[in-house]
Amino acid sequence: MLIETNNLTKVYNGKISACNEICLSLAEGQVFGLLGPNGAGKSTLVKMLLGMVHPTSGQALIKGKPVNLPQTRKSIGYLPELFRLYDWLTAEELLRFYAGTYGIPAREQKAAITEALELVGLTGREKEKIKGYSKGMQQRLALAGAVLDKPDLLFLDEPTSALDPIGRRDVRDLLYTLRKRGTTIFLNSHLLSEVEMTCTHLGFIKKGRMVACGETSEFLQDSHIITVEADGMDPSLLERWNQEKKLVEVKCNTISLTVENRSEVPVIVNELVHHGVNIYHVESKSRGLEEVFLDLIES
Repeated sequence: MLIETNNLTKVYNGKISACNEICLSLAEGQVFGLLGPNGAGKSTLVKMLLGMVHPTSGQALIKGKPVNLPQTRKSIGYLPELFRLYDWLTAEELLRFYAGTYGIPAREQKAAITEALELVGLTGREKEKIKGYSKGMQQRLALAGAVLDKPDLLFLDEPTSALDPIGRRDVRDLLYTLRKRGTTIFLNSHLLSEVEMTCTHLGFIKKGRMVACGETSEFLQDSHIITVEADGMDPSLLERWNQEKKLVEVKCNTISLTVENRSEVPVIVNELVHHGVNIYHVESKSRGLEEVFLDLIES
């Protein structure tokens, strides 16, 4: 595993538990989305994985080594939500400075800078002063700095918060490119639609505890809403489904039901046909990530 945590815990002032016994395993090549409300412990967990905050107890490993070792941290890229750039420099000058701090050999810096700028869509703007950049352009440049040294593991905190829809699409494309070349991505975002389209795996944190982890597809396939347009509905079926807490809504000739798996859809249709119901339309729709998030966090 690329990232492993074992009962990772952080307590502040001896009583405030920001993270409580977090156990997490991330394999190489994943795009992992960490979700939770404000104050749930997301930032503390990321800072412990970056070696910026020392845990009260437990352990965090990257590639099997402690996160605070210099050789471990060298393979990590990080873009915080609140970043500051030296805006009196040009983009090229800033990335050259970053390249030096990363230890990229001088003969390789120009190619690395060119590639990073191309990845984030700033080619042709590298000679301009950063103070003339829009907020979205600054976010792109900060992202270029985070990927400049081609890290094995990239932490991104709200990477699309300042971007318009085109910019968010470009970042999704960038993450896809990074994943193809072997970068593992750990993503924090409140834009659930972006997370749903981007992440291969999800973790949900609530009051410092990880309440669920798994593949994104598992969470989105757990429950479906079926809408059936029909007439001649059998009241006994409706009563039974209501008792089973499947019945969501009855409106004119349309009913809505919730099921735990798509395999239940043909079973329900067969039941309706068996009871002489005339069916005109059936639609099955999986829950979106927002519904999953609210169920896990508010329960």
